[in-house]
Amino acid sequence: MKRVKTNDLVPGMILADDVYSYDRSVMILPKGSVLNDKSITRLAFYTILHVLIEDEQVGLVEQAKEPSYAERLRSTPEFQKFQHDFEEETDQFKDQINDVVRHNKPLDVERMMTPVYDLMNQSSGPASVFDMLHSLRNYDDATYVHCINVSLIASCLAKWMRMSEEDVQIAAQSGLLHDIGKLLIPGEIITKPSKLTADEYHIVQTHSRQGYEIIKSLPINDHIKFATLMHHERCDGSGYPLGLQADQIDLFAKIVAIADVYDATTSARVYRGPQCPFVAIGLFENEGLQKYDTKAIMTFLSNVVNTYLLNRVRLNNGIEGEIVFINPDHLARPTIRTGNSYIDLAQNPDMYIETII
Repeated sequence: MKRVKTNDLVPGMILADDVYSYDRSVMILPKGSVLNDKSITRLAFYTILHVLIEDEQVGLVEQAKEPSYAERLRSTPEFQKFQHDFEEETDQFKDQINDVVRHNKPLDVERMMTPVYDLMNQSSGPASVFDMLHSLRNYDDATYVHCINVSLIASCLAKWMRMSEEDVQIAAQSGLLHDIGKLLIPGEIITKPSKLTADEYHIVQTHSRQGYEIIKSLPINDHIKFATLMHHERCDGSGYPLGLQADQIDLFAKIVAIADVYDATTSARVYRGPQCPFVAIGLFENEGLQKYDTKAIMTFLSNVVNTYLLNRVRLNNGIEGEIVFINPDHLARPTIRTGNSYIDLAQNPDMYIETII
């Protein structure tokens, strides 16, 4: 057997040991499970960094030969401009945030946010932002790219919640700075190839407190500070660092928490492009609704799903079709039209949307 990073897992690998959540309250997958896209995403959802894998494996899933939805999108001039601007913004943000953290330079939030606002404004709306982000997952500077992604996603959620323009900007700023504390975590822990010890995992968990310490005295909105501290808190009290519940958690921290988990769950793996958003939506519905603010999570999920209405998709059994109806009671399981037939995924639990094509 061998230990493999979750980011390096591929379908067909076999778990050599049971996988539990870090507090061991949930068995995520049992020993002997043959991994597929859905189970790998489940591991990412629970922030499992490494697992034990058997030396043998069953046949790997072959990638589709036809151009994917993301591949078609990447050929458009709109995407190419977005990608160019996104890469420039990543480089600028990396330099600016490191100046603040490592060289104690002043934090100029407006200067830091201007390129992010430009990315938001050049898109035709939140649906366009999600299209672009699902095709931008192949970057090495994960912390910096993740912060920009979360900023954009948080701003979309704030718009869907009909918040004021000022609050939309605060949500975007909160997302951009939420993981600033990770820059103080030793690199050998962040990139450790084997399973973290209990002490090392505790060190990783300190990033929210450390981030708060960096910005708590700065002249920025208090919601941004609280989002940095509280974005790993959960409404059922299962989060950290304070174990807060529901109304004790700042609203903007709740927004960032959803954006944070969604971005991490839908990020790419080495063997494929961006993970299908319906897999992430299903995980939220089945395992996470009680952990998040009800209004925020339902607003987010219903709007994300609706951005993919009438898109062509491929199911896990290879059938292809078009999304024609969103089931409000089972958002991850819409109705698919294939030829003259209709498949209601809510009535077919063994089927699920594997990819958008």
